Amino acid sequence: MAVRHSRYRDPTVTLPPDVHGRAPATTPLRRRPATTGTFRHVVAEGERLDQLAYRYYEESTAWWRICDANAAFLSPLELLGQEPVFTVRIPLLGLDIGPAPDWRAVVGALTAIVGVEDVAVAEDIEYVAAAAGFAREVFERALVVRCNRTLVTIGVLLAAIRDAGLSGGTPVETGRLGREIVIPPPSAV
Repeated sequence: MAVRHSRYRDPTVTLPPDVHGRAPATTPLRRRPATTGTFRHVVAEGERLDQLAYRYYEESTAWWRICDANAAFLSPLELLGQEPVFTVRIPLLGLDIGPAPDWRAVVGALTAIVGVEDVAVAEDIEYVAAAAGFAREVFERALVVRCNRTLVTIGVLLAAIRDAGLSGGTPVETGRLGREIVIPPPSAV
C-alpha cells in the first residue's frame, strides 16, 4: 500500500498473461516530473533525506521530491555525501621544489590496495618571482584517490604513501558536505 504522498499511489497495472497464464500486477515506471526550485540547502554531516523532507514539507515521506529535484545524483546517499565510494585528496609534503618522484611506484602501491578504484596525480605549478627578474617554479603535488570506505581507511592510504617514500599531508575528502542541493517548493508536494 502506498502512502498518501507516494508517487506510486495510483492503482497497479495488470500486464497481459505470460506463457504460463500468469498475469502479474505491477506498478508502472513513472517519468521523473519537471521539478523547479530556487531554494538551496547546504548539506551538513549526518543529515538524512527524511529529516530534510520533514523540515521543509512537514512530511518525512516526501524525501523523494528532493531526489527528483537533484537528478544529477543517481543515489540518495550520494546526494548527501554518504555514498560508500569517496574521493580524497592527499597533499604530498616536501615536494614543492625539484623533480617529480617515481609516480608509477606510488600509484602502483595505492592501486594494489583492495578498495582503491582510481589514483590520479595532481600537480599545480606556481611561478614565484626570484632575483633579477627570474621566476622559480614551486610545485604543489597531491594524490587524488577514489576508494570504497567500507574496504579501506585513510590511515591505510597514508601508510602506503609513506611506504613508497613520500610524506602525505592532511587528507581532504572531496564530497558533498558543505555543498548545495535544490529543495523544490512545498507546493509541489
